[in-house]
Amino acid sequence: MSKMLYTLGGWVARNRIKAICAWIVVLVAAIGLAVTLKPSFSEDMSIPDTPSEKAMDVIQKEFPHGPDKGSIRVIFGAGDGEKLTGKPAKKAIEDTFKEISKDDSVDSIASPFVTGTIAKDGTVAYADIQYKSSADDIKDYSIKHLKDSLKMADDEGLQTELSGDVPGAEMEIGGVSEIVGIILAFVVLAITFGSLLIAGLPILTALIGLGVSIGLVLIGTQVFDIASVSLSLAGMIGLAVGIDYALFIFTKHRQFLGEGIQKNESIARAVGTAGSAVVFAGLTVIVALCGLTVVNIPFMSAMGLTAGLSVLMAVLASITLVPAVLSIAGKRMIPKSNKKIEKQSTETNVWGRFVTKNPIMLSVCSILILIVISIPSMHLELGLPDAGMKAKDNPDRRAYDLLAEGFGEGFNGQLTIVADATNATENKAEAFADAVKEIKGLDHVASVTPAMPNKEGNFAIITVVPETGPNDVTTKDLVHDVRSLSDKNGVDLLVTGSTAVNIDISDRLNDAIPVFAVLIVGFAFVLLTIVFRSLLVPLVAVAGFMLTMTATLGICVFVLQDGNLIDFFKIPEKGPILAFLPILSIGILFGLAMDYQVFLVSRMREEYVKTNNPVQAIQAGLKHSGPVVTAAGLIMIFVFAGFIFAGEASIKANGLALSFGVLFDAFIVRMTLIPSVMKLMGNAAWYLPKWLDKIIPNVDIEGHQLTKEIQPEIDHEQKKQISV
Repeated sequence: MSKMLYTLGGWVARNRIKAICAWIVVLVAAIGLAVTLKPSFSEDMSIPDTPSEKAMDVIQKEFPHGPDKGSIRVIFGAGDGEKLTGKPAKKAIEDTFKEISKDDSVDSIASPFVTGTIAKDGTVAYADIQYKSSADDIKDYSIKHLKDSLKMADDEGLQTELSGDVPGAEMEIGGVSEIVGIILAFVVLAITFGSLLIAGLPILTALIGLGVSIGLVLIGTQVFDIASVSLSLAGMIGLAVGIDYALFIFTKHRQFLGEGIQKNESIARAVGTAGSAVVFAGLTVIVALCGLTVVNIPFMSAMGLTAGLSVLMAVLASITLVPAVLSIAGKRMIPKSNKKIEKQSTETNVWGRFVTKNPIMLSVCSILILIVISIPSMHLELGLPDAGMKAKDNPDRRAYDLLAEGFGEGFNGQLTIVADATNATENKAEAFADAVKEIKGLDHVASVTPAMPNKEGNFAIITVVPETGPNDVTTKDLVHDVRSLSDKNGVDLLVTGSTAVNIDISDRLNDAIPVFAVLIVGFAFVLLTIVFRSLLVPLVAVAGFMLTMTATLGICVFVLQDGNLIDFFKIPEKGPILAFLPILSIGILFGLAMDYQVFLVSRMREEYVKTNNPVQAIQAGLKHSGPVVTAAGLIMIFVFAGFIFAGEASIKANGLALSFGVLFDAFIVRMTLIPSVMKLMGNAAWYLPKWLDKIIPNVDIEGHQLTKEIQPEIDHEQKKQISV
């Protein structure tokens, strides 16, 4: 692969304009087509064959006139000291309904004055507007007309909010905080390269690759069910790895230029060596992300595949666009002084010497720090974000709070129960009534509606309003209590609703995590055994990754679930950990951890093969690869951290997990714990049984063999200039 990439890098360097034009054409085509088609995201996070999904299937089959059309709920709040039942407020609401009904796409309006959907104190009410079309087909005009109509009530001093199938929600791809993250990444690159111009180039190439992947994901929404969070996640990962991968090739190119190698030859070698490592690292991340498909959860598969696509584009940009940009940069990439570089390398190696002199202290401290941070993960609770976890000025949150204020917290977490009396031993109507009576007798039930049977009388729908909110532990216990009543008197009770869906998704993901983790750990051990030709080094690397994951979950629980530092991180409300966060973090952080492991330890192995000195090998790895891994880790942290301070709850949670995950893995595990433990293991770290050595293939990740085979093309004038 190194030779192929060497040839590719050389060709791109010589045909830089063609390569850049090709990328621009692809970028414009992808974005243009995506905008023309208009994105169509699917926020369906259901999982097939779960109890809650089975309940929905029964509703759709046995109650054909159920919720198959688009419905928007309008919530009204009275002014201070006023009631909605007063004449001025009632007239304003009725006039609003008359104006809304002028839209031909409106099928019906359930007025609260007819249905009784008014709070006991008369301060809050809601009306459900049924449309003739499905939720996806509600036109922008209808939404605009609805919002304009509500101004009539607003002018009378009423608060109006919308919830339900409201299309046109803003799609967040980037914001101010993400830009701040990019600026901080730019600062790291400027310090690394000592040039503002050069610092901007890796970001530029990463953004172009990201633009293509974003365009392709948007186009993909026309064919596949992709959630909007998948786009943000793909953008987060694609930008971070895109900058990092470009950084590795930029650094290698400057190193070769510093040795006096001619520009195009230097670019070819950088792509053949560092590019090989980038391809390997990228494929590792892609395999980990695509591995999310093994859990057989549709929305998780979509997240993994879209994120994998963004990494693929980052890899392609690194080996085809970066060489072209380096060729245009020309002599600007030449280091100003070799002496300066040597001095910086010597200073950097202070950490290498410190680690090898204090391995016991650093090993113990690293492990203790990660274990302490991991402690909160012992009381991890999983769930899905609801509107109550959004920012208080968010329209969905305002609607959520207004309904909770008028009808109680449990109103936002209603349970829909499908009673199946097909096998009932008594009169079916009596069986339904008995089921309602049993449910009313449960703890923490605020209200229960009478059973509403279908035409045949075999099935009925019962709606339960809990006393507590959808993500409250008490509500989750109530779901289990209702399900435990199933089969009494021959009535089977299927529960759905947001809380029931949360429980089912969490249970399915909890079952999937061990399987996925075993696959990831096994893959990592085999992969690293082949790369490093060692048994103990892969074992320590995998153990370090497990510490990274427990610490990452620990910090997430400490902040997101327990509510510590939520004001600092601009997180609106504490709540359960995003149900798919653990398994998603495992996939992403595994790929990144293997990146850092390969870049650091492959250099150590190369030195050990030469000298058979384990201490010298560790110091060489930290000296030559440490600065690049440090810069790459900081860039990742800054980019991921930018997403903590913007976006939806799910994006904030992922940003927090990934930024701290990289912090723990890059700086505590890879830069400190791994080299410290390797120092304690000595030569044993590189032991590999002879029989195994004969079996496993010899993989040259960083193209060292390529460097030996190719004769250097020295630019003597350049060499003379650098050495000054």
